[in-house]
Amino acid sequence: MKTFSYLKFIVHIIISFLPLGISKPSNIYLDLTHVDSGRGFTKLELLQRMTFRTNARTTALVSKTVKPTNPLSTPIHPGNGDVPYDREYLVSFSIGTPPQSVMLTLDTGSDLIWTQCVPCIQCFEQGLPFYNPSNSSTFAYLSCLSDLCTSLSMAACHQQCFYLYEYGDGSATLGSVSTETFTFGSKSKVAVPDISFGCGFLNGGVFVSNESGILGLGRGPISLITQLGFGAFSYCFTSLFGSKSSPLVLGPATNFYNNSIKSTPLILNPTSPSFYYLNLTGITVGKSLLHIPPSSFALHDNGTGGVVIDSGTAITVLNDEAYKLVRKAFVHQVNLSIANESITYLDLCFTLPKSSGKVEVPKFVFHFENVDLELPRENYIYEDRSSQELCLVMISSGDTSTIIGNYQQQNMHILYDIQNEKISFIPAQCDKL
Repeated sequence: MKTFSYLKFIVHIIISFLPLGISKPSNIYLDLTHVDSGRGFTKLELLQRMTFRTNARTTALVSKTVKPTNPLSTPIHPGNGDVPYDREYLVSFSIGTPPQSVMLTLDTGSDLIWTQCVPCIQCFEQGLPFYNPSNSSTFAYLSCLSDLCTSLSMAACHQQCFYLYEYGDGSATLGSVSTETFTFGSKSKVAVPDISFGCGFLNGGVFVSNESGILGLGRGPISLITQLGFGAFSYCFTSLFGSKSSPLVLGPATNFYNNSIKSTPLILNPTSPSFYYLNLTGITVGKSLLHIPPSSFALHDNGTGGVVIDSGTAITVLNDEAYKLVRKAFVHQVNLSIANESITYLDLCFTLPKSSGKVEVPKFVFHFENVDLELPRENYIYEDRSSQELCLVMISSGDTSTIIGNYQQQNMHILYDIQNEKISFIPAQCDKL
């Protein structure tokens, strides 16, 4: 009640700054660009930045269910001042009539779609001009009585619907809930009217200058995929060390595959209904199925634990019990000395021999319900001959939570079939889809 009253007070203070006043396609194609793409970072710097972001993102996601009992095992190191702590892939499209360009962060771990709007009372720096609703003939404020307004956990009414949306990393956006025409498409342009979104005029947190807001693709009523009513979407991430774009497909991926692909069920966590949970039953390292108790990956009645697949987490974070067994298996099976102190900031690194021959590493398999997902070597091993290091690109949460990050998802077409409550993993050359 205090939060609501505080929000209502803010709305009354800033109201004086505000201006007054298609058929659905089968699917929509958009281009994804990694947040660090083309910015001149080395592979080592890219990995370090991913590690920074993973720590913050994990803390943010875990904080939505329960406060961790232990800090993350990988330390946060000072970066170069502009590390985007939980931003990974950016999506470009347009809002309004005539269209105004936006660059939003893809986020399967949240629902709200929002961008920075004029008049910006407090906004972070962005490369694109701020979206200006007064320049669009299709902009409209959303009624306080609308289902989308009432579905927001923090909303207030003052002639129109206002929202406050907070993220676990301390970022927040406040603005009006509005509707607009969104123009999508990398292959062909598709205009969809009456999409509800947040027109944010008070925004702050750990944002970077090449994004203008967030595109929520969670399972809640205000997410883009729910509003479009497709019941499915998919993405395919190219290598994080490359510069090519990759596709986001809103709608079913029926044009790509037949019905023979294997799927694993999606699980709903009532305490965090926006997240995509999976049933992970075990892990194999090399030839050994690790003796991880089934309860280690279980989703508990109080909403803790479980396994989330997330677009916004860079590196896979295993619960502490599972990570210790995975780490032990790699130490036992990799015939190299452990590096005493790694410049990657990852927990487990080995010292490479001076010879240039390829070092054998054990295979890594996630055993999901109905699906065994064997990762390509480059999806869990980082090898750097210049620093003579070979590292396992996974860390411990220091808690009971497990998050499958996008480093482990690269060069896989991942299909979210929300309508049928399942997800599929198909190896792919993402830039060719």
